[in-house]
Amino acid sequence: MGTRSVALVLLAAVLLQTLLPASAAEGLVRVSLKKQPIDQNSRVAERLSAEERQRLLRGANSLGSSDEGDIIALKNYMNAQYFGEIGIGTPAQKFTVIFDTGSSNLWVPSSKCYFSIACYVHSRYKSGQSSTYKKNGKPADIHYGTGAIAGFFSEDSVTLGDLVVKDQEFIEATKEPGLTFMVAKFDGILGLGFQEISVGNAVPVWYNMIKQGLVSDPVFSFWFNRHAGEGEGGELVFGGMDPNHYKGNHTYVPVTQKGYWQFNMGDVLVDGKSTGFCAGGCAAIADSGTSLLAGPTAIITEINEKIGATGVVSQECKTVVSQYGQQILDLLLAETQPAKICSQVGLCTFDGTHGVSAGIRSVVDDEAGKSNGGLRSDPMCNACEMAVVWMQNQLAQNKTKELILNYINQLCDRLPSPMGESSVDCASLKSMPDIAFTIGGKKFSLKPEQYILKVGEGPAAQCISGFTAMDIPPPRGPLW
Repeated sequence: MGTRSVALVLLAAVLLQTLLPASAAEGLVRVSLKKQPIDQNSRVAERLSAEERQRLLRGANSLGSSDEGDIIALKNYMNAQYFGEIGIGTPAQKFTVIFDTGSSNLWVPSSKCYFSIACYVHSRYKSGQSSTYKKNGKPADIHYGTGAIAGFFSEDSVTLGDLVVKDQEFIEATKEPGLTFMVAKFDGILGLGFQEISVGNAVPVWYNMIKQGLVSDPVFSFWFNRHAGEGEGGELVFGGMDPNHYKGNHTYVPVTQKGYWQFNMGDVLVDGKSTGFCAGGCAAIADSGTSLLAGPTAIITEINEKIGATGVVSQECKTVVSQYGQQILDLLLAETQPAKICSQVGLCTFDGTHGVSAGIRSVVDDEAGKSNGGLRSDPMCNACEMAVVWMQNQLAQNKTKELILNYINQLCDRLPSPMGESSVDCASLKSMPDIAFTIGGKKFSLKPEQYILKVGEGPAAQCISGFTAMDIPPPRGPLW
């Protein structure tokens, strides 16, 4: 985070070519950005929900004055949606899209979309008006937890900044059911993930940018401006980074699994103290299409308790504490392997690596062609595994048994809402702790004003925690 409270996400990808005269000295293209007014109705479109991402998950050099590069400007909506403009066809038909590192396909509404309201309130692609259109016709659909888009593949030129990507496969969406895309401020999505997760195995846009020689350096970077009132929503830079938006040096970590931009992450600290769950390491994904920080329920609950976020009282959690809490503590003190404790008390079965609900078979990784979508979770088993994590963390701080059981009982009142959002008191921001993430051996700290989303002004203002719960089971998870 810089002095302007910006978020810079750095990923390996692509660099561009000729630029606007006004920015020729820097070798970058800039487009002014706008902020849309905040309204409660549009909070529905604040994110592609954690449920959607969960389902999908189961299934650099700086630019110098002499470098070639290009910048796509981003609009900022509620510090939650950042979108920019592209063109498809010849002449170019303009669309606003989310640049999404959590997916790999490009799709926009089609003029052949007749029965979805979402298509009528957004720009629609008209193949008959493009001289570079090529028919493909292969059917395509992308499923989300709250709906799906469906349509067919076509090929055409795609314009990003001053660059033109030729013969790009994309999806003409003919069905966009549900509310998410109807109230969204963007027309479609341009995926910047790897081809491994591309629907229909379509070649992603940035792959073609490199293949067609439009970029000389395979790097792209995001700058998200949290101060949208300044008139700039942010930038997507193809070909490097804009030094105007950061100070110091970047920290690089390797991609551990192609598909999403996945990397290894270390411990998460609240007010400088370990939450325990990721002390031995967790996997994480840098996803520009997700607006909230999503993490394991066990850690999100601890964060909720520290920042005073409203939660959902879990009777299963309280039952585990009252009936099994002492037994779990005794097993931990006897140095029993933590992963086996919930099976020993009879709430889970042990599959060799971790506890799973009785009668539920172990999950098979997506790479084996299986889906985790059918996995059911047992509330008592889940509550037990969270209690083990919390108790381990408290024991490491030399807390007494009585204090530990009282604390765990309090956490049972702070479980994240199934709807994904947790409210906090706007007047309490100054007393909330810093929350730090360990990446590449370094701690990156967020202050309350950086992890709380404020909606509205004055007495009507609401403050929402920037953290939401998402539990991805092994072997793919735990995952941030």
